[in-house]
Amino acid sequence: MGEADPKAHRNPQTRVDPKAHHVKGPRCLIIIDWQQAFRDAAYWGPRNNRQAEENCAALLAHWRAQGWPIRHVKHNSTEAASPLRPGLPGNEFEDCAAPQDGEPVYTKQVNSAFIGTELEADLRAAKQMDLVFIGATTDHCVSTSVRMAANLGFTATLVGDACFTHDRAGPNGIKLSAQAMHDAHLTSLHGEFATVVDTTELIG
Repeated sequence: MGEADPKAHRNPQTRVDPKAHHVKGPRCLIIIDWQQAFRDAAYWGPRNNRQAEENCAALLAHWRAQGWPIRHVKHNSTEAASPLRPGLPGNEFEDCAAPQDGEPVYTKQVNSAFIGTELEADLRAAKQMDLVFIGATTDHCVSTSVRMAANLGFTATLVGDACFTHDRAGPNGIKLSAQAMHDAHLTSLHGEFATVVDTTELIG
C-alpha cells in the first residue's frame, strides 16, 4: 500500500502559491505588536534576529514611498505583570514601527490580530486581500495572525527577517533557542499558510 499524501488534509483555500511574493501592485503591510516591551530581556529572555528593526524600517519606508496601505496592530495585555499593559512604557510602539497619520491602529488582547478588532472588516471593505506580515513575536502573535489570515481567505506573505522571538522552555523542560523557535515556525507556515520571504526578496 502506498503512503498517504501528507498534504491531503489541506483546505484548498489555504494552499499557497510559492511565487506569490512576486505579485506586483499594492499589498497591505500588517505590523504586529512592534512594541517597546520586547526590549525587556529580563522578562522575555534572549531574542534572535537583531536586524529585524532595520528590516522593519526599510519595509515601512518602501511601503510609504509607494503609497501602499499599512495597518498597525498593538497588544494591550490584560495580565497584571505584563510590560505590554496599557499605560506602561512597554505598550508604546518602537520608533522603527511608529504609525504615521492616516495609518490605522488596531488594539487586541489575544494573539490573533483578527479577534476583537475591525481588521478583517476593514481589509474586506478596502478590498485588500493580499497581506504582508511582519512583527513580534514569530511563534505567538505573528504565527497566529498569519494562520488565521489564510483560513479567512486572505493571501499571506511573511517576511521572516522582519520578525523575531525569544527562547522558550517546553513542558518537558527542554529549552529551545529563539532562533530554533523562529525557524520552526517559519518552516511550518511556509507553503501551508503563507509564503515566507526575506526583506530583499520583497523590496530588492
